[in-house]
Amino acid sequence: MACMHDHSCEDHDCSANWSLYKHIDFSKASALNESVSGSVKSVFKPWESRLNSSEGFLESNDGDPELLVFIPFTSDVKIKSISVVGGTNGTSPSKMRAFINRDGIDFSDAQTMQPVQEWDLAENLHGLLEYQTRYSRFQSVGSLTLHFPDNFGGDTTQIYYIGLRGEATQLKRDVVATIVYEVMPNPSDHKTRAETGGMSHVE
Repeated sequence: MACMHDHSCEDHDCSANWSLYKHIDFSKASALNESVSGSVKSVFKPWESRLNSSEGFLESNDGDPELLVFIPFTSDVKIKSISVVGGTNGTSPSKMRAFINRDGIDFSDAQTMQPVQEWDLAENLHGLLEYQTRYSRFQSVGSLTLHFPDNFGGDTTQIYYIGLRGEATQLKRDVVATIVYEVMPNPSDHKTRAETGGMSHVE
C-alpha cells in the first residue's frame, strides 16, 4: 500500500519522522551489483535532502537492473514505511522485496527466499510516495535487506534516496544488559546475589 506524502511539512516535523537514517550503521551498509563501490551509502540522507543528487546515487551495472541493498542498524528499529526515489527514463525500480535480520544473503537467496513483504513500486521522482509496512512484522529490526529485482525498462536501475520511517528502540546493538532472577529459599542468598552482580552490563 502506498500513501501520498501530501501535507505541508511546515506543520509537521518530517525530518524527525524519517529519522531512521541516523540509526543506520553506514560502515557496514552495502549493495550487490552496484556499479560504483560504496555508492549505496549516498542514498541514506535526511528527508529534506532526498532530492539532492549532488552527493551521488546508487546505480546497477549496465544491462543488469537487479540490486540488493543491505541496511544494518546501530540499534533495533521498528519500520512503519519506506520511500524510494529512483531515476528517470525507466531506471526507477519497479518492485521491492524486504528481508529482516538476514545478514549476508545474495541474489540467489533473495530470489528463492520468501520476503517479509513485497511491493510493486511506482516511479517516485519527487519523493511523495511512501510504502506502508505490515508494521507488526517490522519490529526489532537489526538489519533490513531490500531486493530490487527489476525496473521500468532502463538499462540500469538508479536509486537516489531510501527513506525509512519509524522509531528506534533503546536497545543498542552489541550492548547486552542481563537481569538474572532466581528463586532461592534463603533471603541472604538473594542479598549475596545482588551484591555480586545480579545485573551485568557488557559494554
